[in-house]
Amino acid sequence: MTTMLRPSVVLLAALLGVVLALPAQAQWKWRGKDGLIQYSDLAPPAGTPEADIFQRPVPIQTRAVAAAPAASAASGVPAIAPKSVEPELEAKRRKAEQDKADKTKAENDKRAATQADNCARAKSYQRTLDDGIRIARTNAKGEREILDDRGRADEARRTREIITSDCK
Repeated sequence: MTTMLRPSVVLLAALLGVVLALPAQAQWKWRGKDGLIQYSDLAPPAGTPEADIFQRPVPIQTRAVAAAPAASAASGVPAIAPKSVEPELEAKRRKAEQDKADKTKAENDKRAATQADNCARAKSYQRTLDDGIRIARTNAKGEREILDDRGRADEARRTREIITSDCK
C-alpha cells in the first residue's frame, strides 16, 4: 500500500478548499480610530472616513446581475435590478434610531411630568406652611409630633429649594 496521495484526491481537496474560502471574500477592511487595520464581515462603524475603507465585499448579486442584462437583452425582456442589501440595512438602522429617539422623548416627557407634579406639590405645601396651619409628623418611634417654629422654618427652606429646582 502506498502512502502517496493520488492526484485526484489532491485536486478534490484543493477544490474543496477553494469552495469553502468563497464566503471569506465577503470581508470589510478599514483603518479604525486607533489606527489599526480592522477586518470584519460587518460594515465599519458609521463615521469611518471613505479614505480609511480599503476593501468592501463584492456582493454575489452583482455577479448575477452582470449576466442578467445580456440574457434579458437577447430575450427582449428588460432587466430588473435586484434589491440591494444596503437599503434594507439602512432602513433598519433608521428605524432603530427612530425607536431610540422615541424612547428618549418618552423618558423626557415622563421626567417633565414628574417634575411638574413635584412642583405643584411643593407649591401646595409651601402655601400650607405660609398659612400657619399646624403640621404633625410621625417620628421614628411612631409618635406624633407637631412642627415648632424652627421645624416649620426648616421645612419652608427645603420646600423653597424644591420649588427652585423643579418649577422652571
